[in-house]
Amino acid sequence: MDERMNCWEFKKCGREPGGASSGDLGVCPAAVENRLHGVHGGHKAGRACWVVSGTLCGGAVQGTFAKKFASCEQCDFYRDVRRAEVPNFQLSALLLSLLKN
Repeated sequence: MDERMNCWEFKKCGREPGGASSGDLGVCPAAVENRLHGVHGGHKAGRACWVVSGTLCGGAVQGTFAKKFASCEQCDFYRDVRRAEVPNFQLSALLLSLLKN
């Protein structure tokens, strides 16, 4: 991944504010989550979507981190971010703690 894309750009889901699917499916929580803005160089939580509840993956709204992370580990976007951010990849435990503050 040469350019630091946000998940909605990479996946082309259209759930970003003003996106093609935001009216039908709603705006993705990752696209408006301010507490993770800038993590891995992303806009809002666009490069840390795996820790945000309520994202749409695989055609279904995902639940909490604990319920969805196993599928996130298989996601091409997650894997690309993890690879691109070595050695500065932020572990999920740290990101979850930022969401609690």
